[in-house]
Amino acid sequence: MIQQKVKEIYTRLRHQAAYALKLVVYAGSVALLTTLCKVAHADEPAAGTSSGLKLGGYSSVNASVPRDGSSELRVDDVSLMLSWENDGRLKFFGELELERPLAFNEDKRFNHKNFFFDVERLYLDYNLSEKVNVRTGRFLTPAGRWNLLHAAPLVWTASRPLATSKLFPTAVNGLMLYGTEPYEAQGQALEYSFFVEALKDQVRNNDETIFKNVAGAHFTLTNQLNLGLSLATFTEDTPAGPNYRMVGLDFITHVKGWELSGEGFQRFTGGGGNNGGSGAYLQSAAPLGNNWYWLTRLETFQRPREASGERWVLGLTKRITPQQLLKMEFVGGSGDFTDIPRGFVGSFAVLF
Repeated sequence: MIQQKVKEIYTRLRHQAAYALKLVVYAGSVALLTTLCKVAHADEPAAGTSSGLKLGGYSSVNASVPRDGSSELRVDDVSLMLSWENDGRLKFFGELELERPLAFNEDKRFNHKNFFFDVERLYLDYNLSEKVNVRTGRFLTPAGRWNLLHAAPLVWTASRPLATSKLFPTAVNGLMLYGTEPYEAQGQALEYSFFVEALKDQVRNNDETIFKNVAGAHFTLTNQLNLGLSLATFTEDTPAGPNYRMVGLDFITHVKGWELSGEGFQRFTGGGGNNGGSGAYLQSAAPLGNNWYWLTRLETFQRPREASGERWVLGLTKRITPQQLLKMEFVGGSGDFTDIPRGFVGSFAVLF
């Protein structure tokens, strides 16, 4: 009897402690977001200290009204970035992110059930020469362009193309060799990176796919038309998970104020088949005046055992300041993608 009572008291205390921890995380997220918005309102980037330390980050608030399902307003991410540089030879960079710390759903009211903490990046760079650098730690996978510049204030749309997040590991824990080889006579340069995984991800966030044995390379020829090539191999970390080889192409160019960009990826299974999944998108950003831009994107996505189909995005983006973007867009097409439901999506993003 006494043992049963002790167990009940212990269980109750454990639940109360877990609930208290959630409240602390919730309160801290809200307080942090408020602080970040105050900093961003000054429209001035964070200044570096005399010791070479720099603190910055970004945050975004999203509103979605899907065709099917309930509307939602949420704090999508709160990211803090810390960098340090020692006379240009040794550099440190870290990015810690709170993903979806708070959401308001018309059916479920306030909730934070999808909240998680993520170490987005954490690495050291060492400059060996003018053309060779070594990076070790956790870094974003150099595949295409969007994955490297996916922060909300740096991209045109609130929705992310499916091909840039579901076909390959978005981050790698390992080693990378990178640099730039200029061609002064032609006015262009070749940017390169080679990477290999040393430690696979240990934590699974929501329904993401974990990969292992990751290795690859990326090359970009910079000129008026920046053209990139991605090569990678990796294994899905599931029982009898398939081995993939992936090739991708990306480009970006500017024509009379317009920005045109796109990426495409094709995965091949270990047996040489091309049924491992594929995806691509084409996007244009047209200036309308007064820092307004008209956005159009067409995309396709195919992956075994998952929803496949096409998507289109039409939207308006207002660059309020160099650090603040207001985005409004309509998403349509076929398929049932939970990450990008069909309907209206709006976002306000700040960089500081």
